[in-house]
Amino acid sequence: MPRHQNYSLGDEEIMKQVFREYGVKITPEQIARAYAPEQRMSWKKSVEVARFIKGMTLKQAKAWLEDVVKLKRPIPVKTFKKKQAHHAAPWSGWPVAKWPVKVAKRYLEALENLENNAKFRGLDTERVVIVHAAAHKGIKIPNIMQRAFGRATRFDEQTVNLELVAVELPKEVVPKYYKLNLVKR
Repeated sequence: MPRHQNYSLGDEEIMKQVFREYGVKITPEQIARAYAPEQRMSWKKSVEVARFIKGMTLKQAKAWLEDVVKLKRPIPVKTFKKKQAHHAAPWSGWPVAKWPVKVAKRYLEALENLENNAKFRGLDTERVVIVHAAAHKGIKIPNIMQRAFGRATRFDEQTVNLELVAVELPKEVVPKYYKLNLVKR
């Protein structure tokens, strides 16, 4: 385990959150985690993707992100939306959307890791729901951009630490549809 890995939520907080949202008591054996440190991608887009996949099942999140990589479905942009174009989105009431392909690929890798961790713990992957998804700023990789007349400007590269927590829920509680009244495939 990397030295800098530090989950923002412990097992007790996850259990309280699941009880608040779904009304189900779970045990620590029903929790699976995945952590992807120092990913070279946009932090702002990572926050939007994390907000979008929270509450989805693993199967739903993977299907949606695969469509984002193929540029078939967008991700809604809620926070970092200033001067963003409006699109014909597959949901109503929120026209600002993007297709963050690089971020979606990294999240797909993290979701694959999460699914493998859930299988290793003996969880049913059909009933595993993402209850916590977070993107934290990582270290900055220093870089220099050359300019005219012998000048240079500092141009740091931002990294992102991805954190995913999923829980196995009973069949009657598992979300059956995608969020935001999405159109059917």
